[in-house]
Amino acid sequence: MKKSITPLGETEMEILHHVWELGEATVSDVQEKILERRKVAYTTVMTIMKNLNDKGYLKFRKDGVTYVYSAAQEPENVQFNLIGKLIEKVFKGSPAALVQTLVKNENLTNKERDEIKKLIDGLEE
Repeated sequence: MKKSITPLGETEMEILHHVWELGEATVSDVQEKILERRKVAYTTVMTIMKNLNDKGYLKFRKDGVTYVYSAAQEPENVQFNLIGKLIEKVFKGSPAALVQTLVKNENLTNKERDEIKKLIDGLEE
């Protein structure tokens, strides 16, 4: 079995983004969002949302028989932790190597390059 670089799969991240965007969401709410782009079964979304709850990324409350999910962690916290794991596994713990790769290999617009420069300049102040 191949181990993922991050502890979250692509569909898990997609679902997390939808829940963050919606604030609170049922399985149907999330399935509806995904169906705007591609087909996905209700049971698939339900299973992944349950798994995200088990992993501590989502929490739920019951509204009658319906489970209403919300984020158990802030997006910034999840992103920070995932980037940390990515830096460890892919860049041997070097944030500088990650930034160099992004700046060199991505098709950055001039605006994006300027934003990155401003961020770095802001760190130096």
